[in-house]
This record gives sequence, structure tokens and C-alpha cells, in this order.
Amino acid sequence: MRPRSGADRKEGDFILIHEEMQNVMDRMREAYRAGDAAGCAALFTPDGELHSPYAPPARGRAEIEALHRIWTVDGENKELRVLKAGASADLAWCLAAYSEGDVSGDGTSVCVMERQADGGWLICMCSLNSTILPPEA
Repeated sequence: MRPRSGADRKEGDFILIHEEMQNVMDRMREAYRAGDAAGCAALFTPDGELHSPYAPPARGRAEIEALHRIWTVDGENKELRVLKAGASADLAWCLAAYSEGDVSGDGTSVCVMERQADGGWLICMCSLNSTILPPEA
């Protein structure tokens, strides 16, 4: 079911898109916990981008996979929970809270997703925001 536009939109559409975004985040969490960097990257569009305070920007699945090979080494405690989500036509967004344990701590992630031909969603742009302040220089 595609979200309706404008005045035709119903409350259930927002519940549905929240569930669809949580489904993508659940798949990311499971791949992350399994140490499956390729599985994490597969949730991005081929030209997807990942911006993070933990590393330089990663553009394209190969760079996103390489980054996740490092991150997922100790990822068994990864948590992802969608806080808010919305959509218009074939674009959606979500704000998710993440937790990775003591090393990287907690933060939020803003993801923009594109609907695919099969009706599923892939991340085209993601920005991570840490709640841990960097040490002063």
C-alpha cells in the first residue's frame, strides 16, 4: 500500500510507513549483529550515502560495506528503533535511535529511503548523530 497524498492521507498510512521503516531498521540490526557488512550495505541503494561522525562519508555500496566491516566486529548489542517516520510517494524518511554499547554509545540516525519496484525500501541517504561529545583538543 502506498501512502496517500495530501488530504487523502489517513492515520493508518503513518502507522504503516512507521512499520515499514522499522522493518528496514530491523533488517539492518540483524545484519549488524551477525557481522554481515554486505547485508548492511545491501539495505542501501547502489549510489547510497552514509554520513557519520565516526568516519569519512561512505558513498556507494562498496564503501558502505567496507565501513560496516569495521563497525560490525563487535555489533552484537546493536539496537535500532524508529522514533518518527513519514513518506510522500516513493520517498520516505525516518528518525531512529541507535545504541551500540560502551564504545560508540547512543545516537540518532536520519535516513531517507526510496521505494523500489518490488515495493520495498532502500536507504539512499543516512546521517548518524552521536550523543557522545568528542574529546576537547
